[in-house]
Amino acid sequence: MIDERLFRQAMSRFASGVTVVTTAVEGQLVGLTVSAFASLSLQPTLVLICIGTYNESHSVIMKAGQFAVNILSDAQAHVSQRFAARGVERFVADTYILSQRGLPLLHGCLVNLECQIVEQYAGGDHTIFIGEVLEAHIHNGEPLLYYRSAYARLGDKLEP
Repeated sequence: MIDERLFRQAMSRFASGVTVVTTAVEGQLVGLTVSAFASLSLQPTLVLICIGTYNESHSVIMKAGQFAVNILSDAQAHVSQRFAARGVERFVADTYILSQRGLPLLHGCLVNLECQIVEQYAGGDHTIFIGEVLEAHIHNGEPLLYYRSAYARLGDKLEP
């Protein structure tokens, strides 16, 4: 088994999009920056997120039984930082709306996905939540990327 430092260094070489996962229960809004997000299935439409069991949002997501994945645009590094920080107000007025399902959807994102939890699995110190996508809101823009522990932009696009 490799040590945690080497594993982190190796994983930092994988460029990923940046998301903020949000939910609400009984008026309590929670959200956190999540890089462990992936599309899982087209039939049915499934995505997965991985949330640390030590994270304060973990139990609220479990209780809510639903979550939103907000895929950030390249102009939203500050949003990612806000939702990753401790002891700050994450849900700033006029930066989100509540969907008909009661999920906080952040403004300015490339995509907002509304998901219902259909399965969950233990994965080390994380829980893997599988959500069925019930609604997708798609907007224009470019993605915010995370690579080698820093935010990045898409840059030059390669031709197919």
